[in-house]
Amino acid sequence: MKLLKGFLKFIVTGAVIFMTAASLPAQATRLKDIASIQGIRENQLLGYGLVVGLSGTGEKNSKFTEQSFRSMLNTFGIKISEGSSLKIKDVAPVAIHATMPPFAKVGQTIDVTVSAIGEAASLRGGTLLQSMLRGVDGNVYAIAQGSLVVGGLGVEGADGSKVTVNTPTVGRISNGAIIEREVPDSFSNTDSFVFNLNRSDFTTAKNVVDAINDMYGDGSAVAEDSTSIRVSAPRNPAQRVAYLASLENLDIQQGDDSARIVVNSRTGTIVIGSNVRLKPVAVTHGGLTVTVSEDPRVSQPNSFSQGQTTVVPDSQINVEEKKGKMFKFDTGATLDDLVRAVNQVGLAPGDLMSVLEALDKAGAIDGKLEVI
Repeated sequence: MKLLKGFLKFIVTGAVIFMTAASLPAQATRLKDIASIQGIRENQLLGYGLVVGLSGTGEKNSKFTEQSFRSMLNTFGIKISEGSSLKIKDVAPVAIHATMPPFAKVGQTIDVTVSAIGEAASLRGGTLLQSMLRGVDGNVYAIAQGSLVVGGLGVEGADGSKVTVNTPTVGRISNGAIIEREVPDSFSNTDSFVFNLNRSDFTTAKNVVDAINDMYGDGSAVAEDSTSIRVSAPRNPAQRVAYLASLENLDIQQGDDSARIVVNSRTGTIVIGSNVRLKPVAVTHGGLTVTVSEDPRVSQPNSFSQGQTTVVPDSQINVEEKKGKMFKFDTGATLDDLVRAVNQVGLAPGDLMSVLEALDKAGAIDGKLEVI
């Protein structure tokens, strides 16, 4: 109970985050939650367009925006001479991106995100004109258009002061793009399909093969490597859908993750996996604190000395060394032992990082130390 209270207190202080599942029984996970089917994937779409109807928060002076605006007007038969000047403060050039889900059909709609790429101050109140969204192959797969919903707000005063809330130069259009072309797939054209594990693991791959073969007979599934499992499937599309629905709901026992300690040196976050073990080792760590304080003094000259008043610096340096505490780990020390030792010594995140790096250099950690 004392260890649990100390651990909770240590977590609340925000010093280190420990994650462990050693004390929890292993639970089975559905295959659909740990793997994806090769070839069934989302596709990214990208486009360029113009947002109009802005209240003076659009582009200030951009040649490529003028060119885009002229091209748009030319498609409607409106010719503007090259020498004429266009006022485009109510227009903004934008980049448009969207994600097309697998098996999306012509006529269905998807959400789009619109981001200003020029000097527009805000897209609030704007409307995206009809824009083409292309895939990586250059083909047009969707057409986007509609009014933007912008969560940000930007206000600027005449003296140059301004207040910005969130990001007013990015907006979204719910169901703002209509799919015009389907992505070809080979879902019904092969005698098998491949499950790819989200996290490669030989034990998990073997467990997937065993679960499928136990359900549908030996030879139904074969592991190609630690990531891919090939499963034979019927050619009939209706049978294939029902077969896949039963497969993805199979309960799979996942293999234990490799022992790993992840250290984020920028935020001071440390995550220690439940499988980390420590070899016999003794550790001592002491902190040295150096404090420099400045107390400038004023030097006043005597009367009639024709001297000048000057500021004389007065620096005080104080060095304080804390007494280091030693703690010992026996053979096979677990995560709980490390937590107990850290709580007793009271190490800060930076000090704990130093201890972990020293333990790794000494070969006292049965696991991998990753610094990100």
